[in-house]
Amino acid sequence: MKKIFFSVLFILPAIYLSAQTYAVTDTGSKVKFVIKNFGFNTGGTFEGLSGTILFDPSNLASANFDVSVKSTTVDTDIDARDNHLRKPEYFDVKNFPKIFFKSTRVAKTNKPEYLYLFGSCTIKGVTREVNFPFTYTPKDGGYLFEGEFKINRRDFGVGGKSFSLSDELTVSLSVFAKKI
Repeated sequence: MKKIFFSVLFILPAIYLSAQTYAVTDTGSKVKFVIKNFGFNTGGTFEGLSGTILFDPSNLASANFDVSVKSTTVDTDIDARDNHLRKPEYFDVKNFPKIFFKSTRVAKTNKPEYLYLFGSCTIKGVTREVNFPFTYTPKDGGYLFEGEFKINRRDFGVGGKSFSLSDELTVSLSVFAKKI
């Protein structure tokens, strides 16, 4: 039993040490969303992206994405709409100033230029599983991670019933992370 304990004690840190640690930067990153409103695509962005990414493309078992963005920064280019989206009915930024993503695993896909990211997204204190394909490109001493996924806004308690606003929206991510 002692042998197993000590083996685990030394193997787990070795797995995590093999991955490189990257700090997410807001500069060079983009978080966008698109949703249909009255049948037309409308969207916006978020800023204040931060977090840590452990990543080594040759050791996906050690990958870990722990990222957040400030919900207070929602920007649709219309101030009145932005202020409305910050209210409790939508993002409730006073009580939930950040949106979180935490990965559970990364897997290969059948396309060599893509990986698949599994994790959980937390909006307004509600956590739901999300998964999506993404690419990673070496850039300026770090990586640019890009992907997109769809979510149902009502699953997170964002907005109520609406005859004009779609329930489903697309989130597009372009996340730049530099080596720490």
